[in-house]
Amino acid sequence: MARPLNVPAPHLSNANKTNQKRPEAPVPRTLSAGIVPVRRTPTGWRLLVLRAFRNWDFPKGMVRDGEDPMAAARRETTEESGLSDLKLAFGDIYRETMPYAGGKVARYYIGVTEEERIALPVSAELGRAEHHEARWVNFVEAAELLPPRLHPILEWTQKTLEAS
Repeated sequence: MARPLNVPAPHLSNANKTNQKRPEAPVPRTLSAGIVPVRRTPTGWRLLVLRAFRNWDFPKGMVRDGEDPMAAARRETTEESGLSDLKLAFGDIYRETMPYAGGKVARYYIGVTEEERIALPVSAELGRAEHHEARWVNFVEAAELLPPRLHPILEWTQKTLEAS
């Protein structure tokens, strides 16, 4: 069985210990929450993706102190897309991204809607919409637009929808 890197084998001398890396301090985890909005069409499922500058993502935002993550996900999705009739048809199941951007983790739920029209509301904090574009896309298009950190979320969403 292979040993993890930087762990000396028992038969090695202690001289190597000075060359070992010190464990890094844990990065504080910051949680954001969002929803993968989906809607069924005659040609299959469509997912809502939003673009801010060059970055595509699902609607999400920071969970406030004391706020339930699912409530934060609903709030952020409405704030960013105008969608308010989302049904969490799969209950409170979610998936989280691996940590990114200094320890941030994004938690996503799946929300089903029949709404097609998306409004990009003006943020009171920014004085403009948070996003520049919204698109309903299929899974192939989503995989092309979304960053690699969201591909596990996309795959989980597809598997969940196909199993329903």
